[in-house]
Amino acid sequence: MERQDLRKAGLKATTPRLRILEALRDGAPQHVSAEDLYRRLTAAGEEVGLATVYRVLAQFEQAGLVIRHHFASGHSVYELDSGKHHDHMVCVETGDVTEFTSDDIERLQRETARRHGYELVDHSLVLYVRPLRDDR
Repeated sequence: MERQDLRKAGLKATTPRLRILEALRDGAPQHVSAEDLYRRLTAAGEEVGLATVYRVLAQFEQAGLVIRHHFASGHSVYELDSGKHHDHMVCVETGDVTEFTSDDIERLQRETARRHGYELVDHSLVLYVRPLRDDR
């Protein structure tokens, strides 16, 4: 399947591209930095350079296979593009990323844009959260 996905995106199915795509599909967490992906690959015995990981991720982003996010941590993380819209919550204490969808939020965003004379074309919503404490 990976070979077909790469070819559909206009990319040759090279070994580094296949290994990186497999690591993105099979690994957890779903939102991974280039450095973490590089460590995952080398730990699995793959001979791939960090520059190659960055280059392939940029190619995947341009081809529409991955989405790059810039959360408040200051570095980029990547996720496979599932084709389904979702938003994110990022824990400010752990950096964990949680995906969620909300029909109510989507409706409110469209209504807000319309109320201001616009049509919503696209958006990105990131909530920065921390675990609830019993004393709050």
